[in-house]
Amino acid sequence: MFVCMCYGITDKQIKAAVQSEGVGNVRELKQMMALGSQCGKCVQMAQDIIDDTIMDESLFKDVG
Repeated sequence: MFVCMCYGITDKQIKAAVQSEGVGNVRELKQMMALGSQCGKCVQMAQDIIDDTIMDESLFKDVG
C-alpha cells in the first residue's frame, strides 16, 4: 500500500528499512528516503508502520 503518495513510498519499503537498516523512527526514515517532506500527511502512518514492525520483530526474537 502507498503510504506517501507524493514520493510513491510503500509500506513494504518502510518495513524493509526497519528490518534491514534498523530504522526506529520517522526522523531516521527521512534520512533514507524523502518521506514526509512534501505534504506531511504520511508521517503518522509511517510511524505506525515502524512501531508495528518493531513490535512484530521483537515478539519473535529468540531470547534464550
